[in-house]
Amino acid sequence: MALVTVTDSARDYLAQLIEKQDVEGMGVRIFVTQPGTKHAETCLAYCPPNEIVPTDETVDLERFMLFLDHNSVPFLEEAFVDYASDKMGGQLTIKAPNAKVPNIDADAPLPDRINYILASEINPGLASHGGEVSLVEIDDASVAVLRFGGGCQGCSAVSLTLKQGVEKTLIERVPELTGVRDVTDHTQTENAYYQ
Repeated sequence: MALVTVTDSARDYLAQLIEKQDVEGMGVRIFVTQPGTKHAETCLAYCPPNEIVPTDETVDLERFMLFLDHNSVPFLEEAFVDYASDKMGGQLTIKAPNAKVPNIDADAPLPDRINYILASEINPGLASHGGEVSLVEIDDASVAVLRFGGGCQGCSAVSLTLKQGVEKTLIERVPELTGVRDVTDHTQTENAYYQ
């Protein structure tokens, strides 16, 4: 069973669009932005040969190649691309029922699980304040070292947010972690670094 189903009408429509681009070897790339979150969106884009990513999965649709973004693959399961013509010309629709579904299992590598929780649970909340947090590393003591950016940087509430919200959520979801530290935390002088 194909991971992504592209109906004949969608394939013909996309092939016509590609022909108009007049680029030898042009394909179509499908990817999910903010996968596994309620903000997930499934997107199609032209993919000229110089933009092919080696890790992409490829599907030969005869008239062109469909490239599946490697990180999006788990979220593209059962995706369905269709084209329905109507009086206005027609519409391409993409349905990806799994795009918003959290797709990380308990035995995934620790950084993947942390990044996933940051992307799906923590950053959407911080985004409302223009902030974001990213994982820098996991140190030897199983402490997740995080970098706060955007509206969180230099915010006096960041230590409160860090301790109460982010750390609590991460430790609940990832019991192996012993704690969370902010790289911009200047209270730890022994291994603090400045950028």
